[in-house]
Amino acid sequence: MSSTPAISIISSSRSLRLSHVLPTKRNAILYRVSSLKPPSLTRIFIRIPHGSSKNPSFFTSSRPFSPVMEWQDCTAKIEVDVPASVAYNCYSDREAIPNWMPFISSVKVLEDKPDLSRWSLKYNAFGRDLEYSWLARNMQPTPNQKIHWRSLEGLPNRGAVRFYPKGPSSCLIELTVSYEVPQLLTPVASVLQPFLENLLKSGLDRFAEYAKSSGSTR
Repeated sequence: MSSTPAISIISSSRSLRLSHVLPTKRNAILYRVSSLKPPSLTRIFIRIPHGSSKNPSFFTSSRPFSPVMEWQDCTAKIEVDVPASVAYNCYSDREAIPNWMPFISSVKVLEDKPDLSRWSLKYNAFGRDLEYSWLARNMQPTPNQKIHWRSLEGLPNRGAVRFYPKGPSSCLIELTVSYEVPQLLTPVASVLQPFLENLLKSGLDRFAEYAKSSGSTR
């Protein structure tokens, strides 16, 4: 019986390179498609009958081929009737973010590493109870102008909040969030972006009231 070409999915990479690895039993040679860039697609092992002069071809595996995870960018803006410095100070309090962002259930700053924080997301959407978490690092901020972060583990995401003075007592806030669409939500990826942008805008509306009340007590 002749050997049947097969594909096994091992890991991932966006750029691939075919290389001979080693001969195997059953008169076959194992080739490896390895990554040229950091993982993001799939590393594939291909078994080709020994002595074949044809170029290796790809065959459908019995195991599903994992698609590349899609990244989406979401942006929301709002003008707030407080100075940029007040808005910046309010947003810098990460543990207070659940007070205005509807889908963030908790943020906990690490006591021994204050630039790190653990985030939890809980929200019911698309007929599912969604729960995700991640560890984020706050990058070096620009006082009164920019706060930005990126996740280190958990749900892959990054983002920034920018503050633009509009006068002595108001400012424009621009919130941008980029995230890797979770595999569970891939079927609704086309509607996920506008859905989340509406949530971000709703959160900023609530932040405007929060910042105004905080500013009046300072």
